[in-house]
Formats: sequence, structure tokens, C-alpha cells
Amino acid sequence: MSPLITGEAVVLELRPASFAARSLGLLLDVVVHTALLIGIMMAVGAARDEFDEAAATALTLVSVVLCFVIIPATVETLTRGLSLGKLAAGLRIVRDDGGAIRFRHAVVRALVGFLEIYLTFGGVAIAVALFDGRSRRLGDIVAGTYSLRRRVPVEPTIVPVTPRHLAAWADAADIGRIPDALGRRAAQFMRQAPRMSPLSRSGMAAALATEMSGYVAPSPPPGTTPDDYLAAVLAERRARELRRLGAARTESNRIGERLHLLPFRASDS
Repeated sequence: MSPLITGEAVVLELRPASFAARSLGLLLDVVVHTALLIGIMMAVGAARDEFDEAAATALTLVSVVLCFVIIPATVETLTRGLSLGKLAAGLRIVRDDGGAIRFRHAVVRALVGFLEIYLTFGGVAIAVALFDGRSRRLGDIVAGTYSLRRRVPVEPTIVPVTPRHLAAWADAADIGRIPDALGRRAAQFMRQAPRMSPLSRSGMAAALATEMSGYVAPSPPPGTTPDDYLAAVLAERRARELRRLGAARTESNRIGERLHLLPFRASDS
């Protein structure tokens, strides 16, 4: 996976496309562009008697550039990194930082792609992609882009649960206003913890628990692990927020009913 770290130090996991998926999408695009070129060349050949040799050669060159450079770059720009082949393979071209590509990225990819795909029959593109960690071809490396998987299974939402031995402590704890950035980092850690190495998990849990302790009192019972501490704080914080929202909704409904029952009094004219 390709990690992307946001300004709040939250790690987002973007999944680069595999070599096989990229090859399938590229093959479909090549077939479409080649079929389009053949159609244009057949039209030019049918009207060849109306052009001299120089004009026919110029039309041929324009057709090649149109089908292999201009159209691919325009389509990727307008669709923000999509094409027919990429739609079929479930892919999208994005920048190295995960953002949508722009016209200059699409043009660079198309120009370099004409060299590495069509002039070398895909040899350069395959050779470069095989040795790149994200299966990027030369055009992606030059443009600063890569292919992202669009069809990623949705991970189930993990709701923190207070460990049973910390239930009494969490219920009586004074949980202050935890900064949103810290809350997001802690929640992101709870989602990613099962996939982390034990060393990384323990280190990050300890750091987050230490930072969180400045907003929670009293300290948890002796022997509480950082993972359990974070789970208890996040679960109790969520439960209190839900209760607060429920009470506010009930109060709003009660006020609304009272206003609805008030007699209507026309203003004096």
C-alpha cells in the first residue's frame, strides 16, 4: 500500500494497482486508440484521391498524434484520470500525493506513453513497471503519477468498546475536551492496530495514551495497557457524545411541541 500522511498525521492507505490490472487497462486503451486510428485511416484512404501525397502524409501524422496523444490526454484530464480501459479495470490515475491529475500530468503521460508503448511495442513500459514498487511506467515516473485501485473493499467500521475491567473507571472519569486532531489519530490507530507490527503498535499506543492522559483524570488503574486505555477513553467519549446529542434532540423536540401548541395571536394593526 502507498501511505499518505495528512496534516493531522493521519495515515491514509491508498492501494496502487497491480501490474496485472495496469496491463489489462493499458491493453484495452491501446485497442481502443488503435481501432480509432484504423477508422480514421480508412476514411483518409477512401478520400486519398482528393489529396496529394504531402497532404495525405500530413493527415496520417495528425491522425497518429490525435489518437495516441491528444485524445488520451484530453480524456484523462476531463475525467480526472480515467479512460475506458481504466474504467473496465477499476483504476484511476492520481498524483503521487493522491490528488487528481491535471492537464500537464496527462500530457506528459501521453507523450512519454507514445514512446514507451507504441514505438517500443510496450517493451519500455513493461520493463520499467516490473521494477517499480507501484507498477508505474516511465510516463508515470516523469509526470509524478501512479495508478490507484478504485474498487477497494470497504473496511468495516470499528467502534471502540470499553474493556470490562475499565468500565467503572471510564464511567467516573473526567474526560475533557480532547482536540479533534488527537481524537482522529487515536481513532485511526484503533482501526489500523490489528495490521501493525507489535513493536510499532506498542510504541504508537504508548505515545497516544501519554498525549491523551493530559485530558483525562484520574489515571487508569495500575497495569492498564495503552491499547485498553485508548479504547476505554474513545468508547466513553463516544457514548457521552451520543447521550448529549440525544438529550439535545429531545429538548429541541420538546420546545418545538410547546411552540406548536401556543395560541396564534395576530399583531395589532
